[in-house]
Amino acid sequence: LQLDRTETAVNNLNPAFARKFIIDYHFEEVQKLKFALFDQDKSSMQLYEHDFLGEFSCTLGMIVSSKKITRTLLLGNGKPAGKGMITIAAQELSDNRVITLSMAGRKLDKKDLFGKSDPFLEFHKPGDDGKWMLVHRTEVIKYTLDPVWKPFTVPLVSLCDGDVEKLIKVMCYDYDSDGGHDFIGEFQTSVAKMCEAQDAFPLELECINPKKQKKKKNYKNSGIIIVKSCKITRDFSFLDYILGGCQLMFTVGIDFTASNGNPRDPSSLHYINPMGTNEYLSAIWAVGQIIQDYDSDKMFPALGFGAQLPPDWKVSHEFAINFNPTNPFCSGVEGIVQAYSACLPHIRFYGPTNFSPIINHVARFAAQATQQEAASQYFILLIITDGVISDMDETRHAVVQASKLPMSIIIVGVGNADFAAMEFLDGDSRVLRSYTGEEAVRDIVQFVPFRDFRNAPKETLAKAVLAELPQQVVQYFKHQNLPP
Repeated sequence: LQLDRTETAVNNLNPAFARKFIIDYHFEEVQKLKFALFDQDKSSMQLYEHDFLGEFSCTLGMIVSSKKITRTLLLGNGKPAGKGMITIAAQELSDNRVITLSMAGRKLDKKDLFGKSDPFLEFHKPGDDGKWMLVHRTEVIKYTLDPVWKPFTVPLVSLCDGDVEKLIKVMCYDYDSDGGHDFIGEFQTSVAKMCEAQDAFPLELECINPKKQKKKKNYKNSGIIIVKSCKITRDFSFLDYILGGCQLMFTVGIDFTASNGNPRDPSSLHYINPMGTNEYLSAIWAVGQIIQDYDSDKMFPALGFGAQLPPDWKVSHEFAINFNPTNPFCSGVEGIVQAYSACLPHIRFYGPTNFSPIINHVARFAAQATQQEAASQYFILLIITDGVISDMDETRHAVVQASKLPMSIIIVGVGNADFAAMEFLDGDSRVLRSYTGEEAVRDIVQFVPFRDFRNAPKETLAKAVLAELPQQVVQYFKHQNLPP
């Protein structure tokens, strides 16, 4: 499917194309792209009429995680197409600026017979139909003609469509519980104008009631509205952090407890079927193939738990599945899959199902990353398990501690066991607490039962599992006041 094509650069072997391609970005999907170059000889729109100069295929994730990539142009057979190179750069288009306004009023008109007014403000912008459109309403401040409203923050796009010169209308009303709010006055201004306000030099704007202005000769105003401060900041997105060079560090934890069944037995969850797959492998592929685009060295630690290991057959709850404890890294998702298949015949499935050692293992690395004063690394632990957690107290405690770190945990439940405990760790319904009563600072666990996806396309599992991840990354770095 052709998305778009650039303009033609005439007589040029080093063209820079001005035309930009706009693509919707979805982190939790593999978005494959192919860039093909042609030499235009004829005016025809049909590509086969032009000479093919080479092509390059990749995923949108690869471009985004590098911000800019330069690669060799290839022929259809995968061989280089001469000396040609292609450079692709990415930039996020969405306007993620927010505006924070701190407003007050002075000597507003009295509207209630007895006592003062109860003032509030409304902000309006011009709509497409030319009518004013309400975009924000402040809270009501009771019994005062000199209100101080709480500072508020709105997206700049909502307030003025991202155009700081656009006129906006601010209206002041006296609140009535029956809904017949009395109009006090109004004025027009722009975000650019309001941004002139500084803490020491507030901006004062006259609040005018046009009816009174017409009637009274000596009418000055119906009070003053004060912009105490007006700041525009950026509300950083997941893409800002990725484009800023943040790497996603991916670790897999695999359950080798006896409840999985003997891997040589076709009824076992670890049995690799004639197609070369099982639920463990499907989960590793679904999550890994997306995350691997966001890690520059593509080296991933793969750990096992709940098995007895040769030569002394001691039970281990965090062993390298490549049997190299000093270097548990596998190269790419393929490397994890190979190490997994190779280790199956050499270990004895045992138990119990302890999660905390692997969570604490990854947490140690995530804690080291916090020494850097930059949003440079975020850790993702994928645990694939068939069952009921044995060390629930320790696991809860480990998750609560990990919630303070640049880390998220994805649990995929395989088989048909009762996964109630996993749902409990996934703090979507209530905040997770440690056995000491300490609360998780944020929800970092996403649990998904594989059986819900057995008959669904592969992509759906990845979507379900990774949907919350971008927010978790942003939420962590924001909480730490770390910009991209």
